[in-house]
Amino acid sequence: MTTQTTDTDAWDARLNRDDLAGDAPADPLSLFGQWFADARSAELIEPTGATLATVGHDAKPSARTVLVKRFDDQGFYFYTNYSSRKGQELSANPHAALLFWWDKLERQVRIEGEVAMLSAGESSRYFASRPRGSQIGAHASPQSEVIASRAVLEQRFAETEAQFGSGEIARPENWGGYRLTPEHIEFWQGRKNRLHDRLLYIRSNKLWRIERLAP
Repeated sequence: MTTQTTDTDAWDARLNRDDLAGDAPADPLSLFGQWFADARSAELIEPTGATLATVGHDAKPSARTVLVKRFDDQGFYFYTNYSSRKGQELSANPHAALLFWWDKLERQVRIEGEVAMLSAGESSRYFASRPRGSQIGAHASPQSEVIASRAVLEQRFAETEAQFGSGEIARPENWGGYRLTPEHIEFWQGRKNRLHDRLLYIRSNKLWRIERLAP
């Protein structure tokens, strides 16, 4: 992985890992919250974007970017069409990995764990908060299926928009949320001479063990 060098010394001064290793919070969600706040302050295009890696029946991995809409002490939350490739793979193998990459900060966070579907009520509450166009798109798009052309997709959107008119749009039954409950969380900070810092949290019996890894 290539890293920028212009701000390395500044970040080294701010996050000296020798100091952080001794002061690292016992809960990685606390550290993630600090890093996530820094990512938002850095005015990145999409700080909530993360690569989601899944594995299906064929044991072959696939990856794509999702938006992690929130996180708490239970895990990380994202939403999608259950019939999509990632939805089908999560049904076959409910374990996945998330990767946040914040280039301006030379930071990444790797998260691995078990994934579970959210309740219908929780998914519906989030769906109701989405922009109306996104709600219509969730109904109109047969996500991951082959379509003949862009015109077909736009026609489906227009028909769906006309169908609902100005009325309330209910959540499609095949659309909703997931929560990834972390078992491993690794924090990676770029440093000069490629001596990057890696701090790994491993969950064990509801507690977290912290290990430092070589770059």
